[in-house]
Amino acid sequence: MSPLDTLPVVETFHSLQGEGHHCGRSAFFIRLGGCKVGCPWCDTKHSWPLENHPRKSIDSLAQEAAKAADRGAAFTVITGGEPLHHDLSGLTKLLADHGTETHLETSGVDALSGSPDWITLSPKRHAPPRRELLQRCNELKVIVHDTGDLMFAEEMAAKTSPGTVLLLQPGWQSDEGLRLSIEHVRSHPRWRLGLQTHKWLGLR
Repeated sequence: MSPLDTLPVVETFHSLQGEGHHCGRSAFFIRLGGCKVGCPWCDTKHSWPLENHPRKSIDSLAQEAAKAADRGAAFTVITGGEPLHHDLSGLTKLLADHGTETHLETSGVDALSGSPDWITLSPKRHAPPRRELLQRCNELKVIVHDTGDLMFAEEMAAKTSPGTVLLLQPGWQSDEGLRLSIEHVRSHPRWRLGLQTHKWLGLR
């Protein structure tokens, strides 16, 4: 089997999308291993070491997604780690062949591969995204801890397309991030407040 036919998988699970524009919808998640971005606030640091996670065939992943769709999953989310460290062309094609809508969650540090139906870009100040991802993303989600993050958010938003959904998401349990996000959204109507509802609800 070719390396392009397998991907390192941390976990797969059927839950609800807990954040962003599609918050609250039934979704099947494929969490891929490997991340070199290294955000200090990351809540999935166990996904970072590539070698820690078994490789699964993209065909088996697509079949899992199709079964989840039969059980009510509205779409499949490819997340990480940083999923664009890997070539996603084969996986997204198979998901499309199975009639599965595909959402991608990425920091945008790598070139886009594959053909996702929805791209959530969560750019990082210490590792800015590629311009192509800023122009292609459907949703820009910026994590906020301090005023520098707000400045970065506006800088990133200026490079997106007019129809991109803009979300400020306070860092988890960051009182300052929450205060700043609420104030900014209140006075900048294009932005929305994003919350990690799955954490409040105790969902995966």
